[in-house]
Formats: sequence, structure tokens, C-alpha cells
Amino acid sequence: MGKTLLTYNAGDRFGVQTCRISEGARIVSGTRRNFIESVGVLAAAAAAGGLSEASASPQQLDSGRSEPPKAPEIHCVVTGRNKAGKSVIVSNAPAKPVTVALFPGYQFYRLWGSDSSPALPSDGTPTSQSGWFPARNGYRFGFFTLPPATSTKIEPIATPAALEEVRQKLPGILDALEPDHSGMHTTDSVDFDVVVFGEVVMELDDGAEVVLKAGDCVIQNGTRHAWHNRSSDKCVIAFSLVGAERKG
Repeated sequence: MGKTLLTYNAGDRFGVQTCRISEGARIVSGTRRNFIESVGVLAAAAAAGGLSEASASPQQLDSGRSEPPKAPEIHCVVTGRNKAGKSVIVSNAPAKPVTVALFPGYQFYRLWGSDSSPALPSDGTPTSQSGWFPARNGYRFGFFTLPPATSTKIEPIATPAALEEVRQKLPGILDALEPDHSGMHTTDSVDFDVVVFGEVVMELDDGAEVVLKAGDCVIQNGTRHAWHNRSSDKCVIAFSLVGAERKG
């Protein structure tokens, strides 16, 4: 059986050619039949509810999508050893942040520490600490949260009451901060910092910067630095500070 095909020649002239249906054409025809049959199977599956997402409403699809991650709530568990020599849970509770008017949007968590080397065994009773930063051979553990750059900027006023609030709640921080360079500070400690949520820019001397994201860590060897959150979400950093002696 013959079939008439319309062909195009290189000389820009159309011609008419008679040929037999090739094996390739039969394959294409078979492929079309398979495709039509597949469409029928899919339609049947959809009708039976097998393609739930395709038949779902936009509201149902939106409800199934995951929400953007949220910063974790800080929860602290403290262990100790009781009089019988058994390990026990001493406390298990959410941590309450410290906030001050002079640093709007920031949250500070000082969870554990001492101004001397730890001694064991311990019953899990917290020790008193004179300042936010540790003395030589002392240590601190906690978290702090930096607000996003997109948050409403309200320039705080360093009133005597605001300064006194910082001295009472965060003793020693004002002494470490440089008055002419926002956020820049140096402490006599080796700091182990881990970004838990979000991202932050760490600034060092001469404008050197590095972007740190969740899972990144920094070993801060008593160097001058500052933290900047230039993202659209807050950043949570865990820290452990070990007091050191500065000899030069």
C-alpha cells in the first residue's frame, strides 16, 4: 500500500513523493498506541484516587508543603551525682534568655560556668560567676541570638539606666566592647563557637570577613572580632569560653 508524502528539496521547491510505509513508521504508530493506552491507565488511576496530588486542591497542596525552618528553643539538661554515687538528672527545663534595652532583638543565655577549674564529682549545683566572660582557668557555656538585618532598626539610647541594666544583667560586656566600632571586642579567652541556626558574618582586623552558616564553627583564640547578622532571619550561636592568660 502506498502513501503520499510532502517533501522539501534544497532548491526551495516542494515535491510529491510516493513511498511505502517504513518499519520506522510502524514503530512510531505502535508507540502512539502505547502512549494512548498509558494515558488511559493514568486517567483510570486518577479517577480511583491513585493520583492524589494531581487531584488535590491548591489549598490541600499548600497545607502539605513544609514551612521554613524556625530557630530552635534552647532547652538545658543538667546532670550530677547523688549521695549514692548514681548519675541523675538535676534539672531539665527551657532556658530563659537575658534581654536588655541597649541591645534590642539580642538574646543571651549563660547556662553554665565557673571562675575556676571544674572539680568532680559534682552534684550539679551551679557555681556563682562574677562576669559574663571567664577569669583565667574559668569557663562559660551558653548561647546568644542575633536579630536579622531586616528587623526594625531602633537606635537605642545609652541612658544611665540602660547602661546600668547591661552592667547588672551582662557584667563585663560593656568593658569588652569598643565604643567607636560597633560590636568589635576582645576577650582573654579561647572561644569555641558553633552556628546552630541561620548565618552570621564574623569580622576580624583590617575588614577581613567570613560567612558562617548552620553547622560551621570557629575557634576564637583571643582575637579581636565582631558578629554581624546581614540575613533575613535570626542567628543562634552556641559558645564555650575558656579563660586564658594574655601575656602580650
